[in-house]
Amino acid sequence: MKEMDCVEVIAEKEKYAMDGVHKGMHGWICMEEKLDGCWLVNFPQYGENPDIATIGIREEDLKKIPIMYAIRNEEIKAEFDKKASEETPG
Repeated sequence: MKEMDCVEVIAEKEKYAMDGVHKGMHGWICMEEKLDGCWLVNFPQYGENPDIATIGIREEDLKKIPIMYAIRNEEIKAEFDKKASEETPG
């Protein structure tokens, strides 16, 4: 992998979820080199919406993809937001 590659998260991990990043989300590598086995990955949303996160992801938790679809990130985020709201008593 290298800077500007499009990637997909292939593992659901609590440390990523704390930043709003979940399995299936698409991002792009935004540094030339990995640090401590992690790539710095940006996870955008579609259009003018703010990015979900820019965090370090372990290389083994990523797969390179030909095209990134930011709308996919919004769909996955909405699913997790819905689950969280259903679990929260209110």
